[in-house]
Amino acid sequence: MTPGPGGPDLWVVVPAFDEAAGIGATLAALAAQTDRGFALVVVDNASTDGTAGVVRRFAEAHPLVRVDVVHEPQRGTGAAADTGMRHAIAAGARWLARTDADCLPAPDWTARVRAAFARGDELVGGRLRPRTDEGVAWWRRTAMTGALELAAAFGRLRPGNRVPGARGGYVMAPGCNMAVTAELYLAAGGFPRTRIQDLHEDRALVNAARPLSAHVVSRRDVVVSASSRRVRAWGLVRTLGWYADHRYRPAHVDIR
Repeated sequence: MTPGPGGPDLWVVVPAFDEAAGIGATLAALAAQTDRGFALVVVDNASTDGTAGVVRRFAEAHPLVRVDVVHEPQRGTGAAADTGMRHAIAAGARWLARTDADCLPAPDWTARVRAAFARGDELVGGRLRPRTDEGVAWWRRTAMTGALELAAAFGRLRPGNRVPGARGGYVMAPGCNMAVTAELYLAAGGFPRTRIQDLHEDRALVNAARPLSAHVVSRRDVVVSASSRRVRAWGLVRTLGWYADHRYRPAHVDIR
């Protein structure tokens, strides 16, 4: 597959499963971007709560950017994100950015992503900070921020991220705040079409891209506020265990 002709050069991909209650805030944050020269594809991942309808109604009320809704019946964040990325590439995307349906990109998020690509970056991992509108105490949000910094440092040292032929060190690029060129995405094979409980597809993509590009970077100015709902449900320690190769495995992973 090669990029198709015409259309915006930057596309934002949002996989979504049963996010009808909360995706409106994410869509509003995207509609409020200072750089609106992008298109949006929301991948309805076999939702049962009318998520796609919420997105379509929002698009009708906010005709500022192109919004596509596509359906992916195979459950899994990897499968849904990959479907969205390939839909965007077929529609002409040169650059791809991904966030999640429970996240709030900063108002300059797409502008910062575009600036990173203009500098020559080919895969960008942005910075996460906890959302402040979910009733989580400030001290817990501070602990979460520290834990994220620790996780990024640990990722650079962990044996599983030692990739033969890598042209640069490991970069933590969380799926809810990452961007990649269409060319590198295809060359790296895209996101593995997996479920979130089976594989962290964002880390897999980063490690597949590292032997292909020396321009896999972390950009702290590319900011997304991420949901704390797993921390609220599981606690900080168990949530960290979940993200550390699923050392904590809850019976129910789709926290709403």
